[in-house]
Amino acid sequence: MAFDYKKEYKEFYMPKNRPELVDIPEMNFIAVRGKGNPNEEGGAYKAAIGLLYGIAFTIKMSKKGNHKIDGYFDYVVPPLEGFWWQENTYGAEDGSFHNSSGNHNMGNRPENHSPGYSLSHSPCYGIDYNRKEDFCWISVIRLPDFVTEDDVRWAVKEAEKKKQQDFSKVEFLTIREGLCVQCMHIGAYDDEPATVAAMDAFLKEKGYVNDFNEERMHHEIYLSDARRTAPERLKTVIRHPVKKG
Repeated sequence: MAFDYKKEYKEFYMPKNRPELVDIPEMNFIAVRGKGNPNEEGGAYKAAIGLLYGIAFTIKMSKKGNHKIDGYFDYVVPPLEGFWWQENTYGAEDGSFHNSSGNHNMGNRPENHSPGYSLSHSPCYGIDYNRKEDFCWISVIRLPDFVTEDDVRWAVKEAEKKKQQDFSKVEFLTIREGLCVQCMHIGAYDDEPATVAAMDAFLKEKGYVNDFNEERMHHEIYLSDARRTAPERLKTVIRHPVKKG
């Protein structure tokens, strides 16, 4: 039976629908960085998702070719994830995410989901979701620990050869999130503000605060296929970095 990260690491992928603290260890990902409205048809965001899945399945199916990966075992490709921020957007002192009306609002998500997290961009102290064209994102898919950066380079070349398409934007990325608050959001993406508000209230009660900065960002994990799932049944893990208040 193929190894399924969602089932084996339920503490990371299947949290309860109430806020909880969790310490996230270092993980490796394939990633594509970008900027712009994620809902734009034919835009950079949707193109990034296609690139990620192209490389993810090239690596997974390497077992059938000549490229042998040391320690390989069969696995289910992990879910799409994303880190989001906006440059030069300053929000509340605790770094909470907001829109210009003062409400938390994640906006719509594209048919396929993602984003990401960069170590080389300006800090994010807030997000105005009314300005979707100003979103910065890194879309990511987790890699099994046996996959190395060299394996990702091979997969990029292999995918380019087979698909006659440029995959050079896909990179190997290591992330250590550390202490976070997370919660399962069930429902439409536009309804995420209530979940984020519950997370903020939980932090205040426990003596913690959000810790958004240039290396720690708003994180979402997309467990549902929005093309086949009713909005009210969508499952999304929302995760924020935190520190003691």
